[in-house]
Amino acid sequence: MESNGLARTPPMGWMSWERFRCDVDCQADPRNCISEQLFFEMADRLAEDGWRELGYEYINIDDCWSAKQRDAAGQLAPDPKRFPSGIKALADYVHARGLKLGIYGDLGVFTCGGYPGTMLEQVKQDAQTFAAWGVDMLKLDGCYSSAEEQAKGYPEMARALNATGRPIVYSCSWPAYQGGLPPKVNYTILAEICNLWRNYDDIQDSWESVLSIVDWFFTNQDVLQPAAGPGHWNDPDMLIIGNFGLSYEQSHSQMALWTVMAAPLLMSTDLRTISPSAKEILQNRLMIQINQDPLGIQGHRIAKEKSHIEVFLRPLSQAASALVFFSRRTDMPFRYTTSLAKLHFPEDAVYEVQDVYVGKVVGALKTADNFTVIINPSGVVMWYLRPVAFPASSRSTLLEASTMHPSLVSDTVIITQLPNLESGRMDIPWAVEQVHRHSLEVVHRDKSRLVVEGQRSLPAQ
Repeated sequence: MESNGLARTPPMGWMSWERFRCDVDCQADPRNCISEQLFFEMADRLAEDGWRELGYEYINIDDCWSAKQRDAAGQLAPDPKRFPSGIKALADYVHARGLKLGIYGDLGVFTCGGYPGTMLEQVKQDAQTFAAWGVDMLKLDGCYSSAEEQAKGYPEMARALNATGRPIVYSCSWPAYQGGLPPKVNYTILAEICNLWRNYDDIQDSWESVLSIVDWFFTNQDVLQPAAGPGHWNDPDMLIIGNFGLSYEQSHSQMALWTVMAAPLLMSTDLRTISPSAKEILQNRLMIQINQDPLGIQGHRIAKEKSHIEVFLRPLSQAASALVFFSRRTDMPFRYTTSLAKLHFPEDAVYEVQDVYVGKVVGALKTADNFTVIINPSGVVMWYLRPVAFPASSRSTLLEASTMHPSLVSDTVIITQLPNLESGRMDIPWAVEQVHRHSLEVVHRDKSRLVVEGQRSLPAQ
């Protein structure tokens, strides 16, 4: 299936579900019920409070927006009391503020909340309805449908959305309903039809929920990591920073871990009343820059210590990297000592290190140097590392197919691995393009490997 060319970096924005759920009692709770007023007000906040300029551009309606029945023409229609202006007017309001509108559907008889779903025979009609309204993203859930219906319906909706001619980012819940793992989930097919997908359980407003998601994603990282890349992302679900369930340290941790995962940044909190501290975490410019890195490589866990410290690495463009040191301890701040050499960074390199949250720059850290970070319980220390000196060497490098993502460390460093070509998303033409970008030469290629030759040195900064 032809790619729609969208979501080249993980989508960013706001989504109603985790914070506002299916509150439809606008008489008792007019300020928080699922109504056009809620979305008008959140659009105002995104546009006026500095969110839009940082990349938070989607306002996403989740379940419970529609009337309980389709209209006389068999089309989906919004609840007339809660959305009296209609979805087209809401889309126009959002677009006028330089933002985009997302909406929710369900491939099945009903949505998860009991509203009209999209049956297989209604897929084209509903895609056309969403496009006519000016919708920019569709989240398609999977309640009340069989595995067979999902296998037909999710690709069918991708074709139907593309056929409308309107660019609509497509978020699929398909893998979450099939256990999230092969053989029931084929990530190669998924990456061809969906821009992002929910693999696992819904997030709840608790640290326990965040940890369960982190555990599942990193336990299964060898399967999940190769599936992600520009235009097709794993989605561990919404950011709950600014709500009730996370401490200050835990909020730091969710933001850092989601960024290492190259996850969509879809906030689900009340932007009208968000605290300055939560806003500061969500609006961290360097964090967002790392999340939106154009290479789109999902990070992975590289160390799991007996001391309950875990270390995560995400390779970035311009030879940079992000490191997250995460504490699962519950006693007191922990002094963790290691070196970049122990974390398998190249020998004899020198890095400028910036603390992503504190902002402080540590110059000239050599690979062999020991260092200590102090990590608070359930908190993180996150570093952005940029090489300032790199060892020059002239050598041939073999690029073997493996289950790992390419460790494309840069504009100048050779790609060291290709992902498994059956379960992964990257392919030989992509790798050849990267090689040529780095002024390297392919001296041999076959179905699953490249042999590359070239000078491996870093130009002066």
